[in-house]
Amino acid sequence: MRFLVDECTGPLVVQWLRSLGYDVFSVYDEARGIPDEKVIRRAFTEDRVLITNDKDFGEMVYRKHYPHHGIILLRLENERAKVKIQVLERLLTNYSESIKNRFVVVTEHYTRFSSEKM
Repeated sequence: MRFLVDECTGPLVVQWLRSLGYDVFSVYDEARGIPDEKVIRRAFTEDRVLITNDKDFGEMVYRKHYPHHGIILLRLENERAKVKIQVLERLLTNYSESIKNRFVVVTEHYTRFSSEKM
């Protein structure tokens, strides 16, 4: 699986994913400041699952119908990098085969998948 990590999600998440051998594009490191529209288009064009903390991507998918290959929205009470990595580790360990082409909302307490693949 290939990932695009949004700027707001941070470089420590990128480092952790890369340490596991994932192919990761980091907006923070490689394209800081690009608009959300370019982020979601790049993720789609490059067949990457987008990891973000930005709720605007929900509107882009559900109201504006932007295509995607999967979006993981982190909705965390505690936004420290350690917590982001913990919830992503739980997600990838338990549901890695279910992420592709889905909109996934992850919190410290639950994981919710879109009702159907996009």
